Amino acid sequence: AGIGKCVALDLARRNARTILACRNRERGQAAVEEIRAATGNPAVLLRLLDTSSLASVRAFAQAVLREEKRLDVLVNNAGLTGLPFTLTPEGLEKTFATNYLGPFLLTNLLLG
Repeated sequence: AGIGKCVALDLARRNARTILACRNRERGQAAVEEIRAATGNPAVLLRLLDTSSLASVRAFAQAVLREEKRLDVLVNNAGLTGLPFTLTPEGLEKTFATNYLGPFLLTNLLLG
């Protein structure tokens, strides 16, 4: 939803192979189908990613490096605000993990 969906829509309109990295499978798949229908681009894909989980970030990065020949653009758009203090299963404060640590790790893992 929001900015991330708009960016994905624009990239798909430019005929880019576009991977939507989403926490929620149902909402992500709905966005994929909407973007495919609006652009006619069948190369819009869904991959699950929760940037608050460093294990999820590592698994996502591994899959991208294994499955994709190259990565030209990375848009880090995940973000949370206004949550009560919560720890992730890895013991990290959830907002900090989601907004900073996860995207930082993902970017570094994908640099190659």
